[in-house]
Amino acid sequence: MTSPTAPIDPVDPGDLADPDVLRPRLPSPLQEIEDERFARRGVRLLLKRDDLIHPDIPGNKWRKLVPNLRAAAAAGHSTLLTFGGAYSNHLRATAAAGRLLGFATIGVVRGEELADRPLNPSLARCAADGMRLHFVSRAEYRRRTDPLLLDALRERFGAFAPLPEGGSNAAAVHGCAELGRELRGLAEVVGVACGTGGTLAGLAAGLAPGQRAIGFPVLRGGFLDAEAERLQRAAFGARTGDWRLEDRFHGGGYARQTPELDAFASDFAARHGLSPERVYVAKMLYGLTVLAEEGALTPGTTVAAVITGAPEPGPPA
Repeated sequence: MTSPTAPIDPVDPGDLADPDVLRPRLPSPLQEIEDERFARRGVRLLLKRDDLIHPDIPGNKWRKLVPNLRAAAAAGHSTLLTFGGAYSNHLRATAAAGRLLGFATIGVVRGEELADRPLNPSLARCAADGMRLHFVSRAEYRRRTDPLLLDALRERFGAFAPLPEGGSNAAAVHGCAELGRELRGLAEVVGVACGTGGTLAGLAAGLAPGQRAIGFPVLRGGFLDAEAERLQRAAFGARTGDWRLEDRFHGGGYARQTPELDAFASDFAARHGLSPERVYVAKMLYGLTVLAEEGALTPGTTVAAVITGAPEPGPPA
C-alpha cells in the first residue's frame, strides 16, 4: 500500500548552496551538567546539543542529510526515496526536509502489515510532511540495497535520488566530520549512539589527535565495527581516528527497552530537566554513566555526550 502525495515543483540547486537556507543552529550548543555519578569519579560531563540544530531536522540527521540533499539537487533530482522502520528518525527528517526544500519524498517502510493499521505518531508526521509511504515485507526490505529492487521502485514511482537507510553514506560521513571538528579541544572522550554507523565514522574522523570516540550501538549483532570502517574507507580511503564500540547497552535490540534503561531515563530527566530520546540517546547516556561508575573513564577526563535527537513527536496538529 502506498499513500498519495501531490506533485511539486522541481528543486532549485541554488536553494541548497546557502548553508543558512534552513537557519540551522551551528555549531550546536555545548551544555555542562552536574551529575554526581561522573563528578565523584573526577569526570566532567558535557552535552553536545545536536538536537537543537533545527526543530524539524535535528542532530545527526541534519549533518547527514544536507550533503546528500545538495548532491541530489545538483544532479537535477526533485524526488528522494529512502528506507526506514515504523519509528525511523531518518524518515521523519527526510520528510521534513522535503517539505521545507521542495523535494517530493517517498519512504519505503519495513512491515507490509502496517499498511492497514492507523499510522503511529512518527509515520503520521511523515505523511503530514508530504511523504509518500510505501509499505513492504521484511523480506523485500532486506533487499533495499539490491539494484534490481531500486529499478522496480523507479518503474513504480519514476526517477528519484536514493538515500540509504539511516542516511549513512560517504557524503553523510563527511557531513558528520564537522561534528568532530566542533568538539576539537573541548573533550577527551566523545560518546555517540549508533544505528548505521555513519555518525560515528564522521565524528571520529573530525576529532583531533588525542581525542577518542565511543559508539554505543542500539542494535544487536556486532556488525557496526565493520560497517563504520567501511563508511570511513568510502569517505576517506582508510580507517580514521581513535574510536571503538561499546556493545553492552543495546537493551536487547532496536527500540527495545529494559527496566534499568527506563529507570535511568526517568531519573536523568528528573536530575537534569532533559528527557532523553529512548531509542538512541538514553542508551548512550546510560552506557557513559556505567563506564564512569566502573572507573573506565580516567579522573580529569571531560566527556561530551552527543544528543543526536529529541523524543518521538506526538501526533501532528
